[in-house]
Amino acid sequence: MKRRIVRARVSLLVLVLAALVVLGVALIGGPPQRGLAGSAPAPQPQKPDNSACLACHSKPGQSYQLPSGEVLSISVDPAVYDKSSHANVACQVCHTNIAGFPHPLNAAQDTRAYTFQYKDTCKQCHNDQFKQLSDSVHTQLLNGGNRNAPVCSDCHNPHSQPTIQTDANGNPASVEHAAIAKICSHCHNDIYNQYVNSVHGSGIAENKNPDVPACTDCHGVHIIQGPDSPGFRINSPTQVCGKCHTNPQIMDKYGISTQVLNTYVADFHGTTVTLFEKTDPQAATNKPVCYDCHGVHNIARVDDPTQGIALKQNMLKACQRCHPDATTNFPDAWLSHYIPSPQKYPVVYIVNLFYSILIPTVIGGMVIYVGSDIYRRNFLDRRLRKGKKQDEPEKPPVDPEAKG
Repeated sequence: MKRRIVRARVSLLVLVLAALVVLGVALIGGPPQRGLAGSAPAPQPQKPDNSACLACHSKPGQSYQLPSGEVLSISVDPAVYDKSSHANVACQVCHTNIAGFPHPLNAAQDTRAYTFQYKDTCKQCHNDQFKQLSDSVHTQLLNGGNRNAPVCSDCHNPHSQPTIQTDANGNPASVEHAAIAKICSHCHNDIYNQYVNSVHGSGIAENKNPDVPACTDCHGVHIIQGPDSPGFRINSPTQVCGKCHTNPQIMDKYGISTQVLNTYVADFHGTTVTLFEKTDPQAATNKPVCYDCHGVHNIARVDDPTQGIALKQNMLKACQRCHPDATTNFPDAWLSHYIPSPQKYPVVYIVNLFYSILIPTVIGGMVIYVGSDIYRRNFLDRRLRKGKKQDEPEKPPVDPEAKG
């Protein structure tokens, strides 16, 4: 009996000591760490073990010759891959048909066919971007049989693509502009050469100027329309050029008017384009838009001596594209996107001011005249007639027998 009591006391003492140890550890460790929102930090994804694959593929200079004779590189630089946006992705997520060695025979006849084997792989993690790409001109060309039309991996190398920095709206940040332009130059090199020498592309290669637009700022990132499509053309003044040229934070730095869109919409060119944009955004129009006068990828400064349309002779050439009979004085009617002021086009400003006073005065006077006439006819004259009737003496009744 005594032994049982001793054993019970020992067990109880052990439990108390264990509880004290746990409590002490909790107090020493402090409260659990919290994130910025007051919740426990999210668990970090565990880095997959790709060592089995990299044991072979980390060796530089490895290649595989395809039946076409083309050579396919099969080397992956581990240091580059570890810094890429896919560093936490296991190889088998993309290479689903490879589970061991030796690998199954690949049926690709050339490097393009090998690329096409993985063109739908990105959909697993990037479904939204994949859907957007399916509506782009690139996918339309691909579905039409153009094997050179780009797929995801042509722009984003899956083994080296770094994380893309974005702005507050989720679009690529300005630090990405140089990389974006270089990617597009792989297929559009002639356009790239025009662009880097234009006022928009100046300094883009070195990322010297964060204000210059990259290709995706005008053409979109994944939903890329063909530049000759009606939708792109008719929407370009508001959705392409207007995005930057109505922004005072950018334009004020370079002394450029932010009234470009308003003045364009107000003139005979822009009124029709804007009307079509609102009623039928996909309609075709032959009315000029911004790039018909300023150029497309080779846009120069407006004061450029050879192309700048601020110079009369260059502006005349731009007008003659649509108006071949235009004479030397034809461009004088254009106010260069400036609202008339005492400093800019003072004669037009004075005429506008004169009419802004004259027209309200004339119309206001006519309204007052017509209103007073209506008042006189319907109210004043009636009161006068009623007053006269009240002032006239009443006539005595006529006795018919008195006449006899």
